Amino acid sequence: MNQQKLPNATAVLVLGIVSIITCCCYGVVGLITSIIGLVLSGKDMKLYKQNPGEYDNYSNLNTGRILCIIGLVLNILSIIYFIYIIAVIGIDALSDPQLLQERIREIQGH
Repeated sequence: MNQQKLPNATAVLVLGIVSIITCCCYGVVGLITSIIGLVLSGKDMKLYKQNPGEYDNYSNLNTGRILCIIGLVLNILSIIYFIYIIAVIGIDALSDPQLLQERIREIQGH
């Protein structure tokens, strides 16, 4: 019996890795890649469940799906962190180093 590969398993794996690597880029890029990876993995999981004996790279798909879930969580936490920083320090202080230092001193209580 000739087994074939799931069509998006490698793409899901790559998107999962990219979503984890880019979680420090304000969370937006990684969030997009992890959502795309989860959608693609859902399509391939349906294919696999219809005929499991026909495909041989389900482990790559499952690993990529797990990485996409981890990337999604990290990116959501990253977005929440950046929103918190903007709310506490202010958007104007992020472009002015002097004002940023003053706001950080105020937060520290000095």
